[in-house]
Amino acid sequence: MRQLVACLFAVLASLSLHARAVEVSFRPVTDGVYAYVGETGPRSYDNEGLNATIGMVDTPAGVVLIDNGATFQSARKIHEAVRQITPRPVRWVINTGGQDHRWLGNAYFIAQGAEVIAHASARADMQARAGDHMAVLGATLKERAEGTVPTLPTRFVEGSDIALELGGITLGLRHRGGGHTPGDMMVWLPGKKVLFSGDIVYVERMLSVIPVSNTQAWLASFKVIEDLQPQYIVPGHGAVSTLATARADTADYLVALRAHMKKAVDEGVDVSAAVKSFGAAPFMRLRNAAELMPGNGSRTYLELERE
Repeated sequence: MRQLVACLFAVLASLSLHARAVEVSFRPVTDGVYAYVGETGPRSYDNEGLNATIGMVDTPAGVVLIDNGATFQSARKIHEAVRQITPRPVRWVINTGGQDHRWLGNAYFIAQGAEVIAHASARADMQARAGDHMAVLGATLKERAEGTVPTLPTRFVEGSDIALELGGITLGLRHRGGGHTPGDMMVWLPGKKVLFSGDIVYVERMLSVIPVSNTQAWLASFKVIEDLQPQYIVPGHGAVSTLATARADTADYLVALRAHMKKAVDEGVDVSAAVKSFGAAPFMRLRNAAELMPGNGSRTYLELERE
């Protein structure tokens, strides 16, 4: 009887672990274009660090993957999800920035023969923060982070506007000095009117201004989106969006935050008082707002002091 009870507990534990494992599934955006929308909350053991939106373009010559997850194991899950859409191989991966879930799956896809592309401005950021990423992922994901080795892209591009022809599809890469991270780069599909924004756009959840962020460049990047007028935006976080939603959830917040902190800096208001007096009410509807706003405010204040 004791052995039977022990076996039952083992089976239940196994089922429990399986139930908590994240399932990656790409959904159509438009013809040949897909997105996987991860959780909008923070990284957790249950979501395996897949708290971001990942893009996919199916071309006649192979798949273009836009970002590839935070770990070797999540990259493998992303690949399995791609295979549910098409038998064609992942030929190209584009890292849209230096945050962990944009590029720490590189080693997996390079081993599959993919070319991995990022902006040259991402290189130093990736190298500088890889250790910190791994420490956080190891503590949070435990065995689910095993096998992950920070691996730089195989190709870095330079410039503000780069045209690529991948698998017969024209892609435009847009970089305006970064935003959330220095290497933040958007991917534009003019033939589909689809923009993969990376971390330039957050919808449904509050964006995060981190020590390497630059809110001035962030808004310059968003101006590109306004000029392109995409029909579909695949954001860095949250569901596939319209320009109006992206503006409301990202640009309007950055504009308001910068205006408030600029006035505080010019008037000599202390950073703590400036953060407390920011009119946060219109943005409290966004997930994680209460936790992230104080840090966003103080870092933006310090940035404006340096401008």
